[in-house]
Amino acid sequence: MAAGWDRPDRLAVGRERRFRQIDPALERPDLQLQFVIGLVENHARTLHYGFGFSCHVCILRPHSRGEVGLASADPLAAPRIDPRFLGDQRDAELLLKGVRITRQVLASPALTRYRHKEMHIAGEPSDADLMTHIRTRADTVYHPVGSCRMGVDEMAVVDPQLKARGLEALRVVDASVMPTLIGGNTNAPTIMIAEKAADMIRAA
Repeated sequence: MAAGWDRPDRLAVGRERRFRQIDPALERPDLQLQFVIGLVENHARTLHYGFGFSCHVCILRPHSRGEVGLASADPLAAPRIDPRFLGDQRDAELLLKGVRITRQVLASPALTRYRHKEMHIAGEPSDADLMTHIRTRADTVYHPVGSCRMGVDEMAVVDPQLKARGLEALRVVDASVMPTLIGGNTNAPTIMIAEKAADMIRAA
């Protein structure tokens, strides 16, 4: 899958994942490509018969910030969630570059024998058309964080001991306490948060 990259020295390979550094001024990659041997659409909820491959691109450190709030006074009602995908123009521009690179990779000679046609994009779309396609299809890849972020400022939901501000005997122990999104999957860090919380609870 390295074919098509203009800077292979900045490509870190880890199973099906590829990390890409778009901005040379950054110290770490800012995009992640996820190659899948299968036609995966809508998190596999939309099924396709036949053979193929997919590649998803995601922003590792998005600038956009969503919002979680109350939908009504009913405590049993589902919350109001607005992820505000691509709400920050920097994310939109980065994802556009990422999709361009992904299409370049998938069009490489190494995949010619396996490639038939793209499912949703034809030819060479303009940036405007491709951005419309991105805004229509972009969604989460299971790693939202920060709705109960930890901190010491007035806007922090929990303190450094994970105690909810203004409440007694309540701690929040999950990925929601992360102040910012890490540049990778949240599973291992969430386990670490739980281990640390267990130590703090035992010490108390």
